[in-house]
Order: sequence, then C-alpha cells, then structure tokens
Amino acid sequence: MFEIDALRLLDVVARTGSFTAAAEELNYTQSAVSRRIASLERDADGPLFVRLARGVRLTPAGEVLHRHAREVLERLGRAAAELSAIHDGSGGRLRVGAFATANAVLVPEALREFRRARPGVEITLVEGFSARLMERLHEGSLDVAVVSDYPSGLSPVEDAELVPLFTDELLLALPRDHRLAHQEVVQLGELRDENWIEGAPPGHATMLAESCARVGFAPKVGIRIGEWTGKLGYVAAGLGVALVPSMAARAVRGDLVLRSLGEQAPRREVYAALPRAAPVPSAETLLGLLRRVVGGWHDPQR
Repeated sequence: MFEIDALRLLDVVARTGSFTAAAEELNYTQSAVSRRIASLERDADGPLFVRLARGVRLTPAGEVLHRHAREVLERLGRAAAELSAIHDGSGGRLRVGAFATANAVLVPEALREFRRARPGVEITLVEGFSARLMERLHEGSLDVAVVSDYPSGLSPVEDAELVPLFTDELLLALPRDHRLAHQEVVQLGELRDENWIEGAPPGHATMLAESCARVGFAPKVGIRIGEWTGKLGYVAAGLGVALVPSMAARAVRGDLVLRSLGEQAPRREVYAALPRAAPVPSAETLLGLLRRVVGGWHDPQR
C-alpha cells in the first residue's frame, strides 16, 4: 500500500518538522516533497501533517503511520546490513560438512582461524560419509564440505567443484613396545602374521586388503571397529595393529607410535567441495584456511 520511498520521506519530514528541511536533506525540491506527501495522505485516507506557519507537525494518524514506518525502515536497515555481511563474508551463516577423520584436526584448526577472522558468521557443522555430504551439497543444505574419495570414490556432481587439498597417506599404528616400533618405515610384508583392527564388514573391499594383496597376502582381521579412534584403543591394548590417516596423526594417543608403510602405504585424496554456482564468500574464506592448515603440515620449519 505504501511505498518505501514515501515512508522514508514521511520519516524525514517528521524528524525535521519542515518540508523545506526535508527537501534539502533528500536533495528534492520543496514542491516535490509537497506532492509526495499529498499522495501519501491520499493513500492514508486523511491528513498526516498539520501545516503550521513555520513547519509542520504530525497528526494523530501521522503519528501512527510514522511509528509503523520507523519499524519498517529499521527492519529494512537490519536486512540490508545482514545482506551486506553475507555478501562480503563477514556475517550470515556457514554450513560445513566433513567426514569423521577430517574432524580430528583439519576442520577444527581451520574453523578456529575462521572464527577469529569472521566472528560474525554463524557456523553449523554436519559430520557424515563423503557421498552423503556431496548429496547435501547438491540439495543446497551445505555451503562447503570436506570429503574423501575413500572408501567408495566420489561420484561426479555437475553443480559442485572439487578442490584438491592433499593426499592422505595411511600410517601404521603400533603399541610402543611392538617389535617393529623402532623402525621408521615398516614393510607390509613384515605384518603378514599380525592381527589387524579393521572397520569394514567382511567381504567389503578395503585399502588395507588391496594393499596387502599387492604384496602377496590377505590381512588377518580379528576385530572390527567402525571408527578409527576406537581402533586405537585395541591397538594400545596390544590386540592388533591398524591403519590411521596421517591427517589425524596429531590426535593419536601418546601410548602409540605411527610408522610409514613407504611406497606400499594406502593413500586417499581429500577435497573441499563447494557449489559451482555462487558459493558464499565465507565458504571461500574457509577454503583458504583449509589450504593454510594443510600447507602448515608440509612446512619443513614446522
């Protein structure tokens, strides 16, 4: 019913108490202000200002409309500020997805720096398998996701961009008193008789099984634990050995040692996935911080 520009004019006239002063502030002519106020009064079905010898003042109807106009203008101002914050990446919300191991070190470190750089952005985090995270990105319920091509690969998603972060080498976790714990590099063949702690159900292809097959044996899996953090408890108890992603190495408990499997080590690719169409600026900021964290891991000085 009422145009926003007309409500702004009403507010300025009410504040200055003068058509002339309002015209000067808004860079209008006085006659233009008079015409627009007259049009607004027709829309309001009655006078909004009492014309005085010097200036104007609100009528009771004008006071009511002015009160509502102020509420509308204040809400629009807040909306404009929030939209501006979203567009420049300093506000709004950022919906992040990550697979479990990425939440051990990589994502928390990046989000710590993100919160320092963008304290006005509200962060929500979802953990899940990479395939499901890609689906959520496609559905529009995530702004950025940290995903991996293991165990089942990543199906191409036309509306998502995969940005490589790094190659994640799987390390061997051993108890500190294990016979091979003193070696910097352990050959898979030396683990032929070991009991392995594995997560996949029987019959499922795994990087462990594929890597062991390449050197001529099938791993003996005696205990199956889904999460790698649970596997480590069994390794520490001396009940077997397990593979641990290098990206989680800093979160490994102190009573274990991690050893490289050298060229025989299984590896997976880790990516940041963002929508191709208009990713939110805060997602681009987080991508930069994820890269910075990964770069710090490979910095010789660290």
